[in-house]
Amino acid sequence: MSADEPSPVSRHGLQLQDPAGGGGFIDVMRHRYLLKLLVRKEVRVRYQGTVLGMAWSYVRPAMRFFVYFVVIGVVLGLNRSIPNFAVHIVAGMVCVQVFNEGFQTGTASVLKNKALVRKIYLPRELFPTASIIVTVVNIVPFLVIISIAAVATGWHPTWHLVPSTLLGLMLVTTFAAAMGLLFSAFNVYFRDFSKVVEVVTMLTPWSVPMIYAYDMVRDVMADRPWWMLELYQANPVAIAGMLLQRAFWLPTVDEEHAGEAVLDLAPDLYLRGLVLLVLSGLLLVVAQRVFARLEGNFAEQL
Repeated sequence: MSADEPSPVSRHGLQLQDPAGGGGFIDVMRHRYLLKLLVRKEVRVRYQGTVLGMAWSYVRPAMRFFVYFVVIGVVLGLNRSIPNFAVHIVAGMVCVQVFNEGFQTGTASVLKNKALVRKIYLPRELFPTASIIVTVVNIVPFLVIISIAAVATGWHPTWHLVPSTLLGLMLVTTFAAAMGLLFSAFNVYFRDFSKVVEVVTMLTPWSVPMIYAYDMVRDVMADRPWWMLELYQANPVAIAGMLLQRAFWLPTVDEEHAGEAVLDLAPDLYLRGLVLLVLSGLLLVVAQRVFARLEGNFAEQL
């Protein structure tokens, strides 16, 4: 066949596409039924063989909160220096849990579904997307716990409730999705990335002002270069945690301590949250591009 002669494919007006061409999240939306099946599978496998089932999603955060409150609050006495320490903790715990779970399950998602990756083609972004959806569903028990704790300590709704909660949850979810998607691709090639995730998730609770107050960090950084505090405040999980504290914890603080409590949150909190949300969105776009570049060899690597 000469170079000028049309190929059999073009002669019949057909166009063949590489099935692994990578349509990104557009392909994910085109395969919503598969996404629903993967989400159901993740939930079923997570609680398979348990008596309590979904109830464990309430027991575990409640026990984690209890340990933090007793050890850090009562034994070490921080509940005396931070008003309504219980709500302060659980507001930060929500964001820590969302990030850690989304990051961990997202990173492991492709490797965990290697049998499907090797046998059939489907948009590989489905796996980390399903993981982050399950993580979002698991936010509900934490929101129930924080609502009970807040109401029990005199919480009253303010106009900050909706914007602070939505911005905080959108920020930490977007950041977790971006990191999970990026690391899920790297983890196929180098299993060391799963160990990196373990280290990051171990440090995350200590990078968020929940078991300690933000003003402790501010005071420690006062004599240090300005950029160190800015670096701390550039952590999306920390800002998301403070946004939820603005919604649930601050309204429980009595008027006598309210002025001091505001100082326990980062300045320009909403602006920082919006900027970090945009940056997390850009990171998600970059992560998807990297994922698309690497997914062509997933089956071979697995």
